[in-house]
Amino acid sequence: MEQGRVEKAHHIVVLADQGQGHINPMLQFSKRLASKGIKITVATTLSNAKSMKTTLSYSMITFESIYDDCSQGGVVGPGGFKGFLDRFQASGSTNLTRFILDHEHPVKCLVYDANIPWASKITTQLGIAGAAFFTQSCATAATYYPMYCEVYEKTPLSMPSFPVITGLPKLRFPNLPSLGCSTGRYPPIIIHLLGQFDNFGKADWVLFNSFDKLEEEVVEWMKKVWNVVTIGPTLPSFYLDKRVENDNEYGFNIHKPNSSNCMEWLDSKKTGSVVYVSFGSAANLCAEQITELADALRQSNIMFLWVVKPDEQSKLPIDFSKETSGKGLVVTWCSQLEVLAHHAIGCFISHCGWNSTLEAISFGVPIVAMPQILDQIINAHFLEKVWSVGLIAKANEDEKGVTASEEIYRCIREVLEGERRQEIRKNITSLKELAKEAIDTSGSSDKHIDEFISQLDPAYLRHRSNYN
Repeated sequence: MEQGRVEKAHHIVVLADQGQGHINPMLQFSKRLASKGIKITVATTLSNAKSMKTTLSYSMITFESIYDDCSQGGVVGPGGFKGFLDRFQASGSTNLTRFILDHEHPVKCLVYDANIPWASKITTQLGIAGAAFFTQSCATAATYYPMYCEVYEKTPLSMPSFPVITGLPKLRFPNLPSLGCSTGRYPPIIIHLLGQFDNFGKADWVLFNSFDKLEEEVVEWMKKVWNVVTIGPTLPSFYLDKRVENDNEYGFNIHKPNSSNCMEWLDSKKTGSVVYVSFGSAANLCAEQITELADALRQSNIMFLWVVKPDEQSKLPIDFSKETSGKGLVVTWCSQLEVLAHHAIGCFISHCGWNSTLEAISFGVPIVAMPQILDQIINAHFLEKVWSVGLIAKANEDEKGVTASEEIYRCIREVLEGERRQEIRKNITSLKELAKEAIDTSGSSDKHIDEFISQLDPAYLRHRSNYN
């Protein structure tokens, strides 16, 4: 445990949304708060709570199921994803309210995933503090906010949009018909995501899994609108400041990793010689894209470690693993933290989800970006155009948006051996040091977390309420 505990532990409830990319950063923030003497209850679905209980053993963190998704089919139950959201709200809001009201240790604050639209209503109803947790980048929020003003406020943004976002490529949207009908020029998924900003406006704090020096200009722009607090990067402490005891993994995995096989294989490889390929837990590549990626890896002389999830194995070219066994390893899942921390990794081919992006930055691993949808495109833009720590493997400009094998190979060679290699290495090493500095003692994120804890004092919250 860290120094600086509060004399009497505050009790904070953390309401996590579905999905590994949402749960992991909120779990890590919970561990960081617990290490500073805060009592934490993580409220989530029954399936998530069961999984976390078996992997996490923090005395200051308990888990509370507020919705039994196991008996109702989860996200693939009746009504699809929309049906799941409706059931989670109906059951979850009632059970969470009852839990907060009846708990013997009074709850000071509800930290909720901003993607849960009904969360802020509970804080208002119960008169407790609320912190909206945005699990994507500050730049993504700054990109979405003008859309929110157009759709929900029915008026253009009242201040200039953030300038660095100018020049972003067109965002691609996933096809999720179960979320309902389109509204105007935006598809249902965007309408759903824009609802987060209603939570922003009602929150005492808006928390971001980022750090000041990574998105400095964006953060300053956003502070004109909300009480923005950067608290990242939310990686396990073992890989950053080592101040949180027994924190060397996230504690939640949708898939079972094959870590021992991966690490033994990497141990036999030279420093910086391996390309690591992974598109996260949610992205689902089409067969054509997997074939192009396989061709790029097969035709080169580059060592590679490629994560191909079980439901994507059938899309691999026949005998690919056998043909490339001398230089490559294909696995169904692995511990990405352990892999990115390994000296053998030279670059990371990634979809650029925000967690993967922050991990690569924190470990100083250059990225070949192959963004698929939404915020991944924004993250990739910043990686290449703003931070200069990687390259975007450009997709074909058609409906499929597949990236050709030649383009993938070109980017790999440029990152590993090309003219920009030294510049990219220098920049990613610099960001790696800034990431560690932010979360270490008296770093910007560490100070922000301490300030957040100190502001749970009732007098401060009354002041904030009057101000808002």
